Parts: sequence; C-alpha cells; structure tokens
Amino acid sequence: EDEQIVAEIMGRRFFPDLIAYKTWEGFHFAGHEIRITEATDCYGAVVWPSALVLCYFLETNSKQCNLVDKKVIEIGAGTGLVSIVASLLGAFVTATDLPELLGNLQYNVLQNTKQKCKHQPCVKELSWGIDLEKNFPRSSCHFDYIMAADVVYHHPFLDELLLTFDHLCKNDTVILWAMKFRLENENRFVDRFQTLFDLEMIFSFPSLNIALYKAMRKDKMKA
Repeated sequence: EDEQIVAEIMGRRFFPDLIAYKTWEGFHFAGHEIRITEATDCYGAVVWPSALVLCYFLETNSKQCNLVDKKVIEIGAGTGLVSIVASLLGAFVTATDLPELLGNLQYNVLQNTKQKCKHQPCVKELSWGIDLEKNFPRSSCHFDYIMAADVVYHHPFLDELLLTFDHLCKNDTVILWAMKFRLENENRFVDRFQTLFDLEMIFSFPSLNIALYKAMRKDKMKA
C-alpha cells in the first residue's frame, strides 16, 4: 500500500518537454496544473517530497480537512507548492519564508493562483523566532491551520522553529507537518515538540522515510 500511494503521489509531478530559460517542475493538484519555478542555489527553492505528501493529503482528505474559508499559514513555504494547493482548495493563505526566498515564492504563488482562487494568498517574511509579536501579534493573528513541509533538517535554528510554532498556535489551531527523517536532529526535535503539543501520525511512508503529523496544543486534540 505504501508503494502504491507513493507512486500515485509522485505521479502528480511532470516536467517540461522542452528546455526552458527557467527551471521549473509541474504538478497536478486540486484540479489544476501547477508550475513551480525552482532555483538550485538554496534548499528553500526546491520542491521536496514532503511537500507532495502534504499536498496529496490536503486534496484527498478535503472532507476531513475542509480548507474553504479557513486561515492557513505555511512556515518555510519555499517554492510555495503547499500554499498554492491550500489556496486552490479555498483557504485564505499566508505563505512565509526568509527574505531571500520571497521573490521566487511570490512569483510562484501569483502565477499559479491569480484569478483561480476564492482568496488571493499573501506572501510575508517570517524568520523563525524573530519579531514574532511585532509581525504576527497574538491578539490579532489567528490561524486555523499551520502547515509545514520538511522544515526540520540539519540547521541550527530548531529552538527558533519551536518558538515559532508555539507563538502562532492557538488552542484550536491544527498543525499539519510533513517531515523526512534523515538525522538524529529530527528525532530530538519531535521529542521537544511533544512537550508542547499532542502529536498524531496520520500518514507514514517508509519507502520515502516521510511521516505526516497532525498536532494541537496539549490536551486540545482530545477535546
């Protein structure tokens, strides 16, 4: 079953027939052809398999996870694929990442959502752990969903990442988080994450070494 679903997920990807002046990959999600422009000079400008897993879940579980008119923030949005799919499924999306990635992110989001979505998504800078209250004040920012794909890897900002999850997450916010396990860093972060949040694995793909989690603040998931 794992290999069958993985084949279906990876089958959503297609490539240009001809070499173009810009490097791009194509994807079929939410009834649309999505073209993602990539850059090969940084991690945040490439589509990783965890993003495809999360997009597949959003599309195939639209009743369980109805995004219509919901407020969604994606942290570490990278090329923007997850934010684009969430927008096409009816959400009001804020796609965030580091300042140096915003140009490519804005380009992809605009090219793939303009006049196609109920709510036009916005792109905003979010450097984990920095100026959170200034840029995303707790009193006025409420998100129904926080989405993240492959944000935990070999980098020194795991404390800031946990702080960002904590700041953005209200009592009724649902976190959907797809992660590829590569190094011990991932396991240690999951342990620390669970001090603040209840964590439930909703998909596991051993052949990709990727898990998809749902999380809420402690004791809120059962309620």
